[in-house]
Amino acid sequence: MAWCALVAPGVADAASAWQRIAPGVTYRQFDIPAAGGTARAHLLVVDLRDGRVTAGLLHPGVVAARATVSALADGVGAVAAVNGDFFNISETQHPGVEATGAPVGPAVAGGRALKAAVPDGQRFGPALPPGTSTREVLGVGADGRARLGRLELAGEVVVPGDRIPLAGLNQYALPVGSVGAFTSRWGEVSRVRATCGTDTDRGAPCSGDTYEVTVRGGRVVSVATAPGRGPIAAGTTVLVGREAGAARLRGLLPGDRVTVRHRLVAAGTWVPYRFAVGGYPVLRGGEPLAGLDTVASAVRSAAGIADGGRRLLLLALDGGAAFRTGLTIAELAAVMAEAGAVDAFSLDGGGSSTLVARDPGASAVTVRNHPSGGAQRPVPNGIGVFVRS
Repeated sequence: MAWCALVAPGVADAASAWQRIAPGVTYRQFDIPAAGGTARAHLLVVDLRDGRVTAGLLHPGVVAARATVSALADGVGAVAAVNGDFFNISETQHPGVEATGAPVGPAVAGGRALKAAVPDGQRFGPALPPGTSTREVLGVGADGRARLGRLELAGEVVVPGDRIPLAGLNQYALPVGSVGAFTSRWGEVSRVRATCGTDTDRGAPCSGDTYEVTVRGGRVVSVATAPGRGPIAAGTTVLVGREAGAARLRGLLPGDRVTVRHRLVAAGTWVPYRFAVGGYPVLRGGEPLAGLDTVASAVRSAAGIADGGRRLLLLALDGGAAFRTGLTIAELAAVMAEAGAVDAFSLDGGGSSTLVARDPGASAVTVRNHPSGGAQRPVPNGIGVFVRS
């Protein structure tokens, strides 16, 4: 792993020694001279070539829920983890509307789609680099290799005499004029937030033209004039429409036959994702994306891909007072490249940035960086590392 000496000029002397977390998983911390001051990075290197090592999506069991990275990792026996996607953290622009805690981008766990992406204008987090969207993902395919990609929702609602395109799956914001589906994987949180804002303005008012249809066993079992809340039973789908989408749903009555189909489609590859998490790319083919921000420094998390997808790099900056200035997105891309990544992906940052790892023989993970809020922030998902004994 001599490449880690390339992290930055002067970094090698400030770097800690490599620590073996488990077979195929190593950890190190190092300092980075940056424009805003010294930043401290915490890095995990995961060797996916080792047949005992896998990576997967950590999540609390439903989309609209949050837990700390430590709790998520320990709950499923992960040896290490980093926080994941940006998420719907607050609703100050919509008084009385419940923040869902749901992530921005697509999510796949165990080969099963959990959710699709919200419209670009509805995301939380820094501005996207030019040419990217909320549909960007980093994950590991069924072939065991990590890769960047884009996941699009393909779906429809088939009703008597009509086929309605499906524009949402378990997401906190639906496109204007559309219909979205919510399943048992959504959780108990209110679905009202899905009808607030527009495709270009997250803070726009909530729609007053909505409709909800509950489908079970291929038939409509109930209808409502506004989105509801509460758990959704297994085998049940709740359809939420806004504006033109609501108008199309209003033709349905209890007892009508309805078929709902949906899947996430990976662009440009036949290999399905075993797990995928949202965020946005900062490095492709060893080159930083055009238009990366060079001004705003912050505590950040990232994931990188090396060796043709056979090695995964997971990084979180330290939020301790001495290092809180962090890095710009352009600096983050450069650090990931110097650490050996060919492709790299920005995850949520600020108070969410958390990296954990379990010492050999320990029963639980420990937090390796200092979260900038003084304690771990509950997050909707993360990337977990697993090692079979």
